[in-house]
Amino acid sequence: MSDTIIRPATRADVPTLVEWNLAMAWETESRRLDPAVLARGVGAVFDAPHRGFYLVAERDGAAIGGLLVTYEWSDWRDGDFWWIQSVYVAPGARRGGVFRLLHAEVARRAREAGAVGVRLYVETENLRAQATYEGLGMDRCHYFMYEQMLR
Repeated sequence: MSDTIIRPATRADVPTLVEWNLAMAWETESRRLDPAVLARGVGAVFDAPHRGFYLVAERDGAAIGGLLVTYEWSDWRDGDFWWIQSVYVAPGARRGGVFRLLHAEVARRAREAGAVGVRLYVETENLRAQATYEGLGMDRCHYFMYEQMLR
């Protein structure tokens, strides 16, 4: 784990980020995403940094994991929550502390930026991920998530 670095993603990482999102959607939800739409969506983060940023975990010069951070303004707390999304760790690097390092970097950056908290959502059946998040000191919220798709 100590030879793993965490760095901001660059546009050169877009193909890898797209590949990881395709894999994550299939692994977690058996859902096939449209690669063209996904590539535009990933690229849009680099086009408009107010949307968020990606971090990449790298070992021996190879990308082995990453995530997206987006922002949610909380009027109740007069500050931003940072949302961790699109988490992916390559199969050969799983259970090796990669997400722990990514999470630590997000938390460090969020504290420095004055964020009020870090949040993420997880599939209700993904017990392994839930245990990981709880092991990092994250608490399950008392909110349910609802959505209404508009396109």
